Amino acid sequence: MSANQKLSKFQTRHLEHVKNFVAKAVNDYKMIAPGDRVLAAISGGKDSLVMLETLSVLRRFNSFDYELEALHIDVADVPYQVDLEKLQELSEQLSVKMHVIQIEADLENRGKKAPCFVCSWHRRKALFEFARENRFKKLALGHHMDDAVETLLINMAYHGNISSIPGKLSIFDGVLHTIRPLILLTNKDTAEFSRIRSYPKLTTECPFGDETFRKTARDLITELKVLHPKAKWNLFNSMGNIDEEHLP
Repeated sequence: MSANQKLSKFQTRHLEHVKNFVAKAVNDYKMIAPGDRVLAAISGGKDSLVMLETLSVLRRFNSFDYELEALHIDVADVPYQVDLEKLQELSEQLSVKMHVIQIEADLENRGKKAPCFVCSWHRRKALFEFARENRFKKLALGHHMDDAVETLLINMAYHGNISSIPGKLSIFDGVLHTIRPLILLTNKDTAEFSRIRSYPKLTTECPFGDETFRKTARDLITELKVLHPKAKWNLFNSMGNIDEEHLP
């Protein structure tokens, strides 16, 4: 959206809603401490761009005094592409330094492993290595509530355990923490924010995007919402409300 284009009241309220819930998540989960160096993982999709803007805005407040930089991982052998020029332009507008590194996922030698799993593993490894080598304390990932609930169902159904993606997680003996500032927001929230801001879309979609358990979990959540409109929120809240006395 052009800087000169006036926002409607609804659009203004929605942008503030998203920013407020990111601030709430950062506070509730104690994601960022004063003086932290934060690296935002930017795929180029709407969620990571929403995260980048909201985190850049939080730096204006004294209670969120931290350094923020961004990293985009370009996977050379996966047909998933973004307009890097527009990505750099957006980062400059937000006063965030953007890094870009290229890797290969070696999908031809993945064996029986799903391409999404292999690609994600290589990207995550590159993110961790870059963060540690450049002394970042926090690595921000763009997962939201829908991702957390989908992961919960996948782990319960396919792996037989109750686990998901936490808002904050210590790794490498506390050297690095992953944080998820969008964890209290839904996919609908980030989609509307992205639409209002007219974020650049991916120039090439990943062809493996629908070949995962995640789509199956997403479809199941849609069916559950027919039974109860708040099913998704209740599933999310259930992870913090476990009644151990009534478990086998």
